[in-house]
Amino acid sequence: MNNRPDTVSFSKKTSAPQMKTLFFLIMLLFAFNLHAQKVTKIELVTANSLEFDKTLNKDVRRLLGDVILKHDNALMYCDSAYLYSESNKFDAYGNIHIHASDSVDIWGDMLKYDGNSKLAELRYNCRMVDNQTSLTSDFLYYDLQKDIAYYNTGGFINSDENKLRSRIGRYHSKEKLFFFRDSVVLVNPKYTITCDTLKYNTVTEISYFFGPTTIVSKENTIYCENGWYDSKKDVSHFSKNAYLKNEKQCLKGDSLYYDRAKGYGNAKGHVSITDIKDELVICGQFGEYFENPEFTQVTGKPYLIKNMDGDSLYLHADTLYSVYDTLTAKRTLYAYKHVKFFKSDLQGICDSIIFFFTDSTINLYGNPVLWSDENQLSADFIKIITGDSSIKELQMFSASFIVAEEDTTSYNQIKGKDMVGYFENNVLSIIDVTGNGQTVYYVQEDNGAKTGLNVSESSTLRIYLKENKVYKIYFRSKPVAVLHPINQVPEDKKKLKGFRWLKELRPKDKDDIFIWRTQNL
Repeated sequence: MNNRPDTVSFSKKTSAPQMKTLFFLIMLLFAFNLHAQKVTKIELVTANSLEFDKTLNKDVRRLLGDVILKHDNALMYCDSAYLYSESNKFDAYGNIHIHASDSVDIWGDMLKYDGNSKLAELRYNCRMVDNQTSLTSDFLYYDLQKDIAYYNTGGFINSDENKLRSRIGRYHSKEKLFFFRDSVVLVNPKYTITCDTLKYNTVTEISYFFGPTTIVSKENTIYCENGWYDSKKDVSHFSKNAYLKNEKQCLKGDSLYYDRAKGYGNAKGHVSITDIKDELVICGQFGEYFENPEFTQVTGKPYLIKNMDGDSLYLHADTLYSVYDTLTAKRTLYAYKHVKFFKSDLQGICDSIIFFFTDSTINLYGNPVLWSDENQLSADFIKIITGDSSIKELQMFSASFIVAEEDTTSYNQIKGKDMVGYFENNVLSIIDVTGNGQTVYYVQEDNGAKTGLNVSESSTLRIYLKENKVYKIYFRSKPVAVLHPINQVPEDKKKLKGFRWLKELRPKDKDDIFIWRTQNL
């Protein structure tokens, strides 16, 4: 005799913890049943004929002609299908069409559909359309439960003006988001993007790049390994080994921002701007670039490197900027405040400097001082004329002064209103002095012993230098000259009025240009 009760009863001995455990199990079972009830059966809406094939499982029905199947809100059309009622699946062939939602339609030649997972697997000539976006592939999967389409063997997307292809792709219909991987190429009438991974929103038309990415347009080429591009606003941001390059320049930085419509870009962190034609590189921490008119500015410990006759000129200032003249097709470069530069055979400091690439001249303003080998040159304004990337001529205007150290207490000096220095193989060889010319130089024996001090005055004169020392003076107007024996030189004759020896300010190497010193300039 079976003494088991037909119903479960709770005795007075049932403890509170047991009650809680039983209640939890009942609720868990109830939740599971609710979840199970979400799976709906595939419905046959219509077909021209229905057959049972004895060679197949008894559960299989063969549908022929104008077949329409329904699952939840999705309608599926085909020429023929095998419907597996018990497993809630079907295979369809010929003129496949899935009307997944009000905006999403999918076509293909073959379809395998699982009603339990709501996953559609389409093959051959597959195409999905969501409003203005079209996706084509030979193998396409569509998750009707999550409204996600994806492919793994190559696909092509067409959305308004944008055409994209990739090997792997995923489309979230609700969010209007595409995710692409492997050999991604996005073609727009204005540009072409090639990258490893791309995320694209068809509504906002914003693309996000991951991995090596190249954007090519008529105006320039952009490279990055992380960034985004807003095709509606023509605005973009790039980072990780990013650069922007056109025919004339290449802009690099830790991060780049570019507004194509406005023709404006900026760079932050380890910025470098390379001028390809003029063999010039400008570096700093922040840079801005304007396309029309073309203007570039760099701040944040900026410096430039300029190739000159196989040597490099290193220059630092508070601010560097350049302007491109479309009429002359030449660039003008400006350096402002605390200018300091170093070249193996020429060093200098000044308040500001301008490089004119139209006539290959360099203008120095604001207490300019130059050092060429043993000579220190200063004036109110100095102009350097170059040619073939080497210095040809040096023009000094107002309060011109040249000093060369003979020893720690003796100095050769040339003073005048204006001067012109001529260089041969980047070495100062001839100096023309115009207006109130004065010279102080020591006379030496062949063994180097000083025998006297020559002090002379002439309104105009020419000085010849050999091995950076005065070896001949040609007076073009009547001079006044006095040779003082070395042991009878008056103290006030040793230095001309306005004498300054600024050795401590001379840049020692390319790293020293970042250290600004003052010495009664």
